[in-house]
Amino acid sequence: MPNGNPMTRAHSVLVVEDDPDLRPLLAESLDGAGFAAAQAVDAADAISRLDGYAYDALVIDLSLPDGDGMEVLQRALARYPSITAVVITGCGGVEEAVNAIRIGAIDFLIKPFQLSQVTRSLTKGIEQRRLRQENAELRVQLRDRFRFDNVIGRHSSMRDVFSTLELVAPMKSTVLIQGETGTGKELVARTIHQNSPRADGRFVAFNAAAIPEGLVEAELFGHVKGAFTGAVSSRVGRFELAHNGTLFIDEVSSMSLALQAKLLRVLQEREFERLGESRPVPLDIRVVAASNTDLRKMVKAGQFREDLYYRLNVVPITLPSLRHRREDIPLLAQHFVKQSCEANGLGVKALSQAALRALMAYEWPGNIRQLENAIEHAVAISARSDEIRAEALPAELHAAPEPSTTSSDISIPEEGLSFTSVVSQLERDLILRCLERTGGNKRQAARLLQLSRTTFIDKMQRLNIDSSTAA
Repeated sequence: MPNGNPMTRAHSVLVVEDDPDLRPLLAESLDGAGFAAAQAVDAADAISRLDGYAYDALVIDLSLPDGDGMEVLQRALARYPSITAVVITGCGGVEEAVNAIRIGAIDFLIKPFQLSQVTRSLTKGIEQRRLRQENAELRVQLRDRFRFDNVIGRHSSMRDVFSTLELVAPMKSTVLIQGETGTGKELVARTIHQNSPRADGRFVAFNAAAIPEGLVEAELFGHVKGAFTGAVSSRVGRFELAHNGTLFIDEVSSMSLALQAKLLRVLQEREFERLGESRPVPLDIRVVAASNTDLRKMVKAGQFREDLYYRLNVVPITLPSLRHRREDIPLLAQHFVKQSCEANGLGVKALSQAALRALMAYEWPGNIRQLENAIEHAVAISARSDEIRAEALPAELHAAPEPSTTSSDISIPEEGLSFTSVVSQLERDLILRCLERTGGNKRQAARLLQLSRTTFIDKMQRLNIDSSTAA
């Protein structure tokens, strides 16, 4: 890293400029001032880089060959409210300057300008960033535009989920939610209930895997006194409790085949019988079921009734894993920070860009639930600070990356996967392996990958590879 102002030495900046002469000059000037400068040639390149990396700063031309630089600026600020942005243009006027400043840029420079002006503007903006509060208007936009109640996301897969929720919530249809553990299946079920005509009724949650198999039937259907040994009094079951409301059956795949048959009958006949009683009880409920295993595979294996599967799978909703929608991590993280701070009587803290980079680089095997717990941990550790730094995150987020994955090892789930995330992980693995082989020598590692040293370093910055691992 070039020598420069210690304040700026660790800060990354993305330069978005299509002029092949000006762009490298800007990057070289910023590198000389102590920034780590990456370059993007157009809007698509800039968006791709911003999707995968939380830059500290942005220098962007308004006139790009494939789009409007103002739109890229808005997208960057919506995702990273703390990013320091400077807009440059060769044909701008007062109106453009006002618009850029209004949406969050800190400065607006008309070409030609002195390269040192960009450095001064960014340095001043980063110095003031710690003192600024998050822009209230942007927080409202993030909260309202990209959520359905408390279900948050802007990834295309989540927009599909929102569209389905809006359509299915007012209906009576049975819903089957599938997704990995921690993806928010119960939250989606509650959202369906709260936005339905049954919202005034009860939402009753039942986890079939959390109750011993011998007690599941009694829990669901209820029983009368003396129905079995130990039944010293009558008890109302979950079906009855959910009358005129919604019953959420989580981990429905763990039910025995015998119990599956009884559940199927309830769904078909809309009535049930308490244990120890032969009188049918009419039932008006909506059933939302969930599973973290593929029920179709279980049907083929004879482990789940095919007729029950089709009865449950009237409206299917598949929740993507967090690693397949990394662009939602900043939104979710900021939401959980606000939620945790409010719960603990703290002022809302800002997430540092370094913390965001660590969050976006992690694989999140526990999905949203794990992210929420990580943020709660970080808020607790940062109780005396107004900023959450990367060091406050749980230790596992700082662990070494998993061994590299080859394309033949990659499974493609039903909801698809993020091509950009997978390719970025493969690039990261290759770079780390080459750095290890060359003892951290970046020039030799770049030669092994047949890349120029500049391109190699640019990829290291974009992929959040700590330069301290290299010589």
